[in-house]
Amino acid sequence: MEKTVVNDKSVLFAQVETECHYVKVSPDKDEYLKVWVKEPTWLEVEKALSSVMKLDAQTQSLDLDMNAMYKFMVENFVEKTEPHLSGLDLLRLSPYVGGQLKDILPNPFMDLMEDDLGNE
Repeated sequence: MEKTVVNDKSVLFAQVETECHYVKVSPDKDEYLKVWVKEPTWLEVEKALSSVMKLDAQTQSLDLDMNAMYKFMVENFVEKTEPHLSGLDLLRLSPYVGGQLKDILPNPFMDLMEDDLGNE
């Protein structure tokens, strides 16, 4: 069976425009933080995943550092916020706000699972 080769190369690339999300700042307030998140490239997904894994050469043990991955994702995928927050500010968010931010950031593990499922 012959396969169709893509004609529009633009479908191959990560989106250039960022997506704006509204993050509620508190369960009992009607105030929001605006967050613009960019779509990662495949290489950025790989970098995010590699930031999680810490290999100890002496003990040959592998540790997973989720904090390192979230820090990488905040630094690389959050383009801007309103009001303006620095990278350090984003790492200091309350659990309520940070949990919502985590939900809107790209999930490298999900991308990896989709790739694995798509290749079967």
